[in-house]
Amino acid sequence: MIWPLILVYLGIQLAIAFVVSRRVKTEEDYLVAGRSRPVWLLSISLFATWFGAETCLGSSAAVFDEGLSGSRADPLGYGLALVLGGLLIATRIWNRRFSTLADFYAERFGKAPEKLAVIILCLSSMIWGAAQIRALGQVIAATSPLNVQLAMFAAFVFVMVYTLMGGLLADMFNDLIQGTVLILGLTLTVVFIAMEIDIPALLAAQSAERLSFFSPGESLWERMDRWMIPVMGSLVAQEMVARILAAKSGRAARRASLIACGIYLAVGSIPVLLGLIGPHVLSLQGESEQFLIHLAREKLPAFAFVAFAGALLATLLSTIDSILLGVGGLIAHNVAIPALNIQSKKAKLRMNRAVVLIAGTACYVMAVRSTSIYDLLENASSFGTAGILVITLFGLWLPWGGGIAALATLVTGVVFTPVAEYVLKLPAPFIATIAACTAVYLACALAAGRRTPAGRAA
Repeated sequence: MIWPLILVYLGIQLAIAFVVSRRVKTEEDYLVAGRSRPVWLLSISLFATWFGAETCLGSSAAVFDEGLSGSRADPLGYGLALVLGGLLIATRIWNRRFSTLADFYAERFGKAPEKLAVIILCLSSMIWGAAQIRALGQVIAATSPLNVQLAMFAAFVFVMVYTLMGGLLADMFNDLIQGTVLILGLTLTVVFIAMEIDIPALLAAQSAERLSFFSPGESLWERMDRWMIPVMGSLVAQEMVARILAAKSGRAARRASLIACGIYLAVGSIPVLLGLIGPHVLSLQGESEQFLIHLAREKLPAFAFVAFAGALLATLLSTIDSILLGVGGLIAHNVAIPALNIQSKKAKLRMNRAVVLIAGTACYVMAVRSTSIYDLLENASSFGTAGILVITLFGLWLPWGGGIAALATLVTGVVFTPVAEYVLKLPAPFIATIAACTAVYLACALAAGRRTPAGRAA
């Protein structure tokens, strides 16, 4: 009974993507959805995109195993990233009418920093995408006769068909359905479990260790570093910027980011709550990544479990689609199309879709070779993102620094993170990398001895 209904749901997603794809005529249609989306659609789209595998499966499993200290990223860390994105980035990026985040780097710093930033952003996003494909495989495996490996392949094939057709416009319309299903599914889950289990009593029975946000023996620097990774490591992302650029105004983009954070915090608290009480209500054999699925299967009536499974599929499909569109846009628009001097509108659109296919295949390979959703996500949030963060904020808000400063900062962000963590063994490698990137940027800007020409700062 469950899978026929889920297949119908997936079929609806494909139908929407197909219908919308007939309206996608240009690269701009594919990447920024016509630049006229209202606040309500942007809000639910940002929420659905941000709410991914780490929230549903990764964080609930980490809290199940370790208590609240296992998942400080969700919902607080990533929620705060949405707020800061709205306040610090949304209006200034939208006002420049770019097609991708890398367009800003090209205008502000030049072609070389643009290309290096594309590489860093795409590698980080593809690691993130691999986590979502792995999580989608876990959902399919837990609700069907397929094993995890075969389920991941099935997930990959479906996602590629789904993503290649409609671009960001189809993604945003599907986000509306997926976000609604997600909210409904998780709300039903916690309501039915609360009818059977005394949740307040179980929370009162938790040990102080499980209720602590800090792991035993953790230093202050280690605590700060683990908080900073989700907040600052995901602040600058093409997936968020694409939706900002699709807004009808800069003010709409900022408001949508703040509203999306509120929805994210409310709905994202549900998996964390269930993970916290999980050991008291479920004896789990096997991978803890499937804890939430097993809990829902055991405690929910059939119709509510269908809603729950649909919610998981909704969040994962939305996130994967957005990631692949972001990677495709960065590589095609900022690298391949200029390098090949492609002028035709149809050829540009074909190039975007070709790059999406290649990126999706790479994500699938990483998903198959990985061992943990949460490990993938931590790598995605910290890989080279310190340099991206520093040049974006300085570039948007201050006139200091040019191409050399940006290049040196990006290289520092990539190189210093593994050095700080594995060679110097610093307790806060991500914070140390942000500090190093800031110092390098300011030193290069000072050495240049001049300010960026008037009008270059955003």
